[in-house]
Order: sequence, then C-alpha cells, then structure tokens
Amino acid sequence: MHGEYKVPGGKLVTVDCAVVDGRFARVRVGGDFFLEPDEALGRIGGALEGLPVTARAGEIAAAVTARLEPGDALIGFAPRDVGFALRRAVGAATTWDDHVVELIEDGPRDPYTQMALDQVYAEALSRGTRGPTLRLWEWGASAVVIGSFQSLANEVDAEGAARHGVTVVRRVSGGGAMFVEPGNTITYSLVVPGSLVDGLSFEESYEFLDRWVLVALGELGVAATYAPINDITSPAGKIAGAAQKRLADGTVLHHVTMAYDIDATKMLEVLRIGREKLAGKGIASANKRVDPLRSQTQLARAEIVAAFVASFGRQHTLVRSRVTPEEAQAAQALVAGKFATPEWISRVP
Repeated sequence: MHGEYKVPGGKLVTVDCAVVDGRFARVRVGGDFFLEPDEALGRIGGALEGLPVTARAGEIAAAVTARLEPGDALIGFAPRDVGFALRRAVGAATTWDDHVVELIEDGPRDPYTQMALDQVYAEALSRGTRGPTLRLWEWGASAVVIGSFQSLANEVDAEGAARHGVTVVRRVSGGGAMFVEPGNTITYSLVVPGSLVDGLSFEESYEFLDRWVLVALGELGVAATYAPINDITSPAGKIAGAAQKRLADGTVLHHVTMAYDIDATKMLEVLRIGREKLAGKGIASANKRVDPLRSQTQLARAEIVAAFVASFGRQHTLVRSRVTPEEAQAAQALVAGKFATPEWISRVP
C-alpha cells in the first residue's frame, strides 16, 4: 500500500507498507524532506512497525515522537505528517484527488430553506445518496443567522429585526451571528466525508477546507489569509466567517458567508453583539472590521461567484448538478418541522 501527504508550506511525505493480521508491516518512509541524522529514518519507520491499522494520526505521531532521539531534526515535516501519509496508505484518509465534487449554483430561497438544504445535503452524503457537494446560493430575504448555541435575546434586537423586515434563523453549526442581505452576500457550503479531514484538528480543518477560496481570492487580487479559528481576512479587513457541523459518521458540513457589500447601519440595528464589539466606536468601526469584496475587487457579485467556481474547478474535480425535487421536498419538511419553528429558533432563548 502507498500513501502520500504534502505538508502545507513544507515537503512531501510518502509511506509504503503492508498489513499483516491488522497491523502495519514492512513500512518504508520517504519523501523530499530533510532529516538528520540518516539513522533517524530507520527510527521513524521502526516506530510504525506493528501499529494497528486503526491507529489515528495522533497515535502514529506519538509513536514516532517516542522513538526519535534528542538530536534528530525533522525539517519540512513533522511526526503527525507521517501519520497522515500512513492513514492514506490504507484508505482511512483521502485527498481531494479521490473525490468528484458536485457543484450546485442555487438561486434565491428563503433563509429557512437554505438552512434546511445544508442539513439535507449533509445527510445525503452520510447515506451515500450524494457525493461531496459545493453549493453556492443567494438569500431570498434579509436575515440574521445565529449559531446553534447562541442566545436569541443576546444576539438579536427583535424590534430592529421587525422594523427592517429581517428574518431570524438558526443554523445547525456553532459560531457567531451574521447579518445577510440579498445581493450583498456570497455564501457557500461544502459537504465532504470525514476521511478528507482525517487527522486534522477541528481548527486545522477550517483552514484546509477554505484553502481553495484563498487561492481564488488571490487570483482576484485580494491578499486573503486565514485567521484562526474561522475567519478569512485581508489587510483591509475581515472578508468572511466559517462554521462547521459534524455528523455521527464524520461527515462535515462546512459553510462560509462572505460580505460582498454591507449596510453597517442596518447591521448594528439588528445585531446586539455588533454593538458590544464596537461599543463607543460607531459605524466607521464596523466598516473597518468588515471590508466587503465589492470594494476590494471592483467586480460584480456574479463575476466573483463565477471566478470562485472556475478556480475550484482548476484545483479540484467539479461536475455540475442541481437541487432535485426530492431534495427540495425534504428541505421543506425540515423547514416545517424544525427550522421555522419557535422551538428551534429560540432553543437558547
């Protein structure tokens, strides 16, 4: 069996091995990394011999670290990177090259339905009725989207939301509140199997799953970087925030909302948390904290979305798809039974 892992900003690690009675055997580690002294390579390979094939990347890294001697120097890779390569050798971890991603460019739908469709696609991948999916959509109405664990009263000014006709919805993932408006927001969801982020911490998986969009933004002239845990930012200000939900089988729902344009005055009238973060600093501060893509690129929203799709297609394998009638029906059932109900929206009052 053969596995490879390219360290972000580092070197390539390869592992060739066999499996005998459920344990790794005849392990050979290689790559274009640097390692001193030469004998350290034998210590790394020896640490992997006899490990169970069910060992996680962290356990593999611990075994390698325990075998290394104080003077051993790993340059361009680390023990956990060996774990990633070994997991890939036995198919427990996958790469983007192992998957075909289905693209859905969806039109405007009401906020409840958009939240429901995220759940529909995550559960479809878990069941095996859909492959990995990239869904880009438009909001059919202005909304405040609060995280799964946020207090409704603490985050939303009910009077302000009612005055501006803003729908309040709660998503299935954690994280903070967002104010979105049709035409002013670019939102996408990635639904991928847990094997794609195998061995990564939750924090690392955020950056990994948004690496493609950092490339796309760079191609548009935006110097975007990731700010842990879940923000995409630039020298001009924050661009986007990400959130995730994991299903029991490891399926990952990763969704991101980007500001294309922003009405900072309205945002501060419907979001309580925005006022607290910006207390005493006013609207000008809000505009500094979030710098929309419209001002950074001078492009129309549709042009940016098209550039994102083209960039993803160059980086990974992408095929076009659509929301099926059955999926739309499943989403409406979730809206009626969950996402539009007071019990869900105010689950944390």
